[in-house]
Formats: sequence, structure tokens, C-alpha cells
Amino acid sequence: MSDPSTPAFGPEAAAERSAVEASIGTDTPRRDAARAPADPPSGADPATEREEIRTFLDDAVAAAGADGVIVNMSGGLDSTVTAALAVEALGADRVHGLILPCNKIGAPHARDAEALADALGIDHDTVHIQSLSAQLGAITPEQFAPHDDPVRSGNASARLRMTLAYLAANATNRLVCGTTNRSERLLGYVTKHGDGAADLLPIGHLYKTEVRALADELDVPEFVVEKPPTAGFLHGQRDADDLGAPYEVIDAVLRLGVDRGLAPETVAERLSADADAETVMALLARHRATAHKRTQPAMPTR
Repeated sequence: MSDPSTPAFGPEAAAERSAVEASIGTDTPRRDAARAPADPPSGADPATEREEIRTFLDDAVAAAGADGVIVNMSGGLDSTVTAALAVEALGADRVHGLILPCNKIGAPHARDAEALADALGIDHDTVHIQSLSAQLGAITPEQFAPHDDPVRSGNASARLRMTLAYLAANATNRLVCGTTNRSERLLGYVTKHGDGAADLLPIGHLYKTEVRALADELDVPEFVVEKPPTAGFLHGQRDADDLGAPYEVIDAVLRLGVDRGLAPETVAERLSADADAETVMALLARHRATAHKRTQPAMPTR
């Protein structure tokens, strides 16, 4: 394991962090402040999570006989936290970042990711996959082609990104380190065989609000923490719009409805000051409907 006294975004990286924030942080949209839910999540201690995830990464890479990890970096919170934890666990020389913008909307986020990778001291490559996506659309039979359908085109781009991540992992004897969190997984807000595919999910057990707390523990640049969560496929798209609520509310609903197994009506009553019953019901219905994204492919049993 890398020396834990040398944090990825520690005091010795202050100059790099300042340069990153000075160059791109001031122009980054900030997320809307959200009032804490009536029944807030009782998240794990960030310092404890930090140490346990570092141990998990170090053990998993060693057990696989791998030389390190590949991390797809978007410039957002989850991938930045994941990359920082990997650097602390394995050392910067064993972490490689891939930055894979798929359109002009993603270009500013790609520049953020490049600056963050530089601040972490990791090797990284930027590959613009727009032409690859266009070629895929051009050769796909008309009835399947994504064209202007945002869901199909977004899913196709996510799967192309993961194809490149595994190509890099195969070439360098590394593992693909996924960046999805528990909130996304429980709502199926991932693409099958896209961002939902990975060898390791170091923050897959943490709710989004817990990832933010861990980012503070890691001293991740403030502009990253305050970015509005977005998939980055459409201009102005925000996770809160897609999911119907901010993560502060989503996480409280999932903790009560999934972790504690309370009935939707009870969850709605408990959170009535922060979310209407329709939102609670929709979130828990989405959790049930996306169970197939959290299981292995079905097969006949003997």
C-alpha cells in the first residue's frame, strides 16, 4: 500500500490544487444547496472509509496479480474521489486515467479531468470518442441506430468508454476501477456494460452524500465537490432532473426504503417535510424496476 501519510490531495499538493481551482474552478457551475432531509443518512466515518477503501484496493490488486488500475475520469466527484483513493492505495505510478469526452458538452469537463489527473500525478490519456460514436451510428442497422435518441446514444457512448478502459487494462495488466456509487446503483442510474461494468467498485457501497463527505476528507478541490452532478451527454442535463430529486433526498429515501426495508408510505411520511409522496414512490419504484442491473444474467437452474 502507498504511504498513507502522503495523501493524494494533501498539503504537499496545495500548489497544484490552487492552480487547478484558479484555472477552472471559477467558471464551474455550482450545485444548488439542498436542505438536509428530516431523517438524514447516518453515514460511515469518512476517515475510516478512506482507510478501508485503500486497504480494499491494495488487497484486490495484489490478489489479481495486477500491476495497477485504469480509472475513467470525467472531472466529476465520483471519478476524482476514486482516482485519489487509488493513488493513495497503490501509488501514482500504478494508476492510469482515461479521459473520454464524447461531444462538445463534455470538453470543459475533460479539461477539468486533465488538470485533476495532473494534480494527482498520474499518467493519463484523452481520447475524443465522438468520431467513434458517429462511425458506430453510421454502420448500425437503421432500426437500431442511436441517431438523436439521447438514451440509446448515451448508453452506446458509455459502452465505448468501457471498451477502451478494458483495452487499456488488457494492454497494461491492470484492473478497471469503476466509479459508480451506491445511490446510482440502487436506482439503476448506470449503463449495463458501460459505467456499470468494472473489476472493482471502491465507492460502490457509498451513497452520493457519503462520497461528498469522503471528498472533504481527501481534500478534493472545492469546485469538484460543488459541480452539479451530470451524465454530461446533454446541455444542461442534471442528475436531479433525471431522477426527480437531489441526492440529499434520494439517499434519505433509499436508506429508509431499501436499507431499513420500510414501506413506501412510511418513508413518505417520515420524509414529508423534504419530499412529496409522489417523489418517494417514484424513487422506490425505480429501485425495484432496475433490479436487473444489479444481478448476474439470468440462466436456467438445475
